[in-house]
Amino acid sequence: MKIPFLNTKKTATLPPPVPQKPGSTNVTSSPTPLKEGIKTADIKINTKEAKVDKAVNTFSAGVTDIKDIIAPASIYVDFNHLKIGNKFYRSFFISGYPRYVGANWLTSLINFEHPVELSMFYYPIEAKGVLEDLRKKITEFQATLSTDRENGKVMDPKVEAALKDALALQDKLVKGVERFFQFSFYITIPADSLEELDNTTKMLQGVLGALLIVAKESTLQMEQAFQSTIPLCVDKMLYVRNMDTSSIATTFPFTSSELTRNEGILYGINKHNGSLIIFDRFSLENANSCIFATSGAGKSYLVKLEILRSLMFGTECIAIDPEREYKSLSEAVGGEFIEFSENSASKINPFDIPTTDNQEGGELAENALGSKILSLHSLFKIIFGNMSNTEEAILDKAIVETYRLKGIGPDPKTHANESPIMEDLYKVLLGMDEPESKNLSARLERYVKGSLAGIFNQRTNIKLDNPFTVFSVRNLEDVLRPIAYYIILDFIWTKVKMKMKKRLLVVDEAWYLMTHEDSAYFMYSIAKRARKYYLGLTTISQDVNDFLNSEHGQVIITNAAIKILLKQSPSSIDRLSEVFHLSEGEKRLLLSVGIGEGLFFAGNNHVAMQVVASKEEHKIVTTNPEEVLKKQAGIKEAELKSEITAGRALNQEDKPKTEPINEEVVNKTLEQVQEPSNSIENTNVKDNVSKTAESKPSQELKKNTIALE
Repeated sequence: MKIPFLNTKKTATLPPPVPQKPGSTNVTSSPTPLKEGIKTADIKINTKEAKVDKAVNTFSAGVTDIKDIIAPASIYVDFNHLKIGNKFYRSFFISGYPRYVGANWLTSLINFEHPVELSMFYYPIEAKGVLEDLRKKITEFQATLSTDRENGKVMDPKVEAALKDALALQDKLVKGVERFFQFSFYITIPADSLEELDNTTKMLQGVLGALLIVAKESTLQMEQAFQSTIPLCVDKMLYVRNMDTSSIATTFPFTSSELTRNEGILYGINKHNGSLIIFDRFSLENANSCIFATSGAGKSYLVKLEILRSLMFGTECIAIDPEREYKSLSEAVGGEFIEFSENSASKINPFDIPTTDNQEGGELAENALGSKILSLHSLFKIIFGNMSNTEEAILDKAIVETYRLKGIGPDPKTHANESPIMEDLYKVLLGMDEPESKNLSARLERYVKGSLAGIFNQRTNIKLDNPFTVFSVRNLEDVLRPIAYYIILDFIWTKVKMKMKKRLLVVDEAWYLMTHEDSAYFMYSIAKRARKYYLGLTTISQDVNDFLNSEHGQVIITNAAIKILLKQSPSSIDRLSEVFHLSEGEKRLLLSVGIGEGLFFAGNNHVAMQVVASKEEHKIVTTNPEEVLKKQAGIKEAELKSEITAGRALNQEDKPKTEPINEEVVNKTLEQVQEPSNSIENTNVKDNVSKTAESKPSQELKKNTIALE
């Protein structure tokens, strides 16, 4: 709205000079000596100030200014791009907009996978002048349509649409429902090279084309367009488009600052605006998630909170725990904690085949034997390492023969028979004539009769019938962990396919599986197929490079609908920036955040997050060594107090009545002591006196106290 400027300042006027008569002297015409002295002093002061200013300017010219610090080394202006320092920039102005828009119609542009700088200018226009222009435009449109109608021409649909819009806007402006604005929109994309700039330009134009937005390069005006997109609030281009209030309101970028849903669990607090991040991972295209962070950044803390809150909504959770970090949570919620080691009682037979009796809506077991044989091939590739084609053929023949000896074949009815174990395969390999079979049996002997015989050569004796099950592999050596991970995952995946249920599978330190091609492929296949069985796969790793160096690891990351990045190390931030398209500000954020802080990606949106927990949740899920020791000390102190309290109560209940001391017996004994006799006898008498004087309740109290100690 224009505000007229009124000049109300009054200007002082001097009286006209008095004419001087001939021969007379005008006293006021010549300056007095005082005024001359003041004028001379003013001249001297001005000269002195000029010298000081000149000296200051001369000195300042050789001093580094703040502008010198932030200014780039060079600026190169080309007709279609800028080069500022080592960075390339290209700016665009928007010349065409879609006819119909909705709320958040710029979401895909705001969440563009490459850093962009968006600048929007809004100019409110006075309604009076707009109505005059609208009246003229309406008259022109109507005259054009009338001329076409008289000449028998087909009326132009663009003119008809423009006339309808003008009439509707005129009606709203007159009623005061809408206001009139002029809107300008500019985009600048940065890049490290000219080739990257060209590729990003094509990607940006594709996104804008999908939104029906016409963007043009600011050819020969790159400098002005770039200045219009930096935070100076100066529009050097002035390329505007007329819009009303409703249309202008849809351009506000309200899309990526909120990640709150009506249902789901709490992941943390949005650091942008303090809102809650409440999300249901099963409402996305898939329920998979990836979590990457350095050691001690809060990965397990966040996952345990998610498990605890998911259990409240009836989600079954399964976790593979390499460091027994989930044991306290399992005990708190009544879960099942399974130790997977040589001396533990819990065993898994990798040769087990699912039967048709327990198939409840999952995939049928017609080809269960073939799938199991393929799974065993991958397992033995992890155990044996590289195998030749001949060895793989002999191994396949031996596995089929091992199942045949147990009466198991392609017929699903035979799958109910007792499954073989690894020792059965070892015996079959020993009985074969090929020299390669002897080599394979020798490599397998360690797991059957050697030091590792009790881990993988037993029958399965566990079931997944608890809402929360934890498999711990802490007591296994690092060499055996990839094998154990694979066997446990294969066991879980078989159970998941047998019965469809809402489940979460957490694989902590998943980089173990990325070290072998076959185990990495198995994880990749689970990530791709988990959605079909209502399963959400969570992969956690602190070694990002192992994941990114594997082709299957990259697919697992890109396939995950939810990605969480906590504090990162400088050595891995560049690789993460390439994969997740992080801006410079987000990279600095991940390098400087505290424990439990980072970025939360959900679909196309991402926000900065702070993980929060209640006091009760924190006591259950914390793994801080100091807090764990305090917790254990508090438990021991509470147990000791309860034992002491129980001991005192027992003493009060069992306390016998005090028996009176026989005074005659005491006096008689004292008389005997006074008579001269053998010292040994006197000593015995004194002992008898002391024993007689000691009450029975005191003896009982001492016994109870000693027993309690």
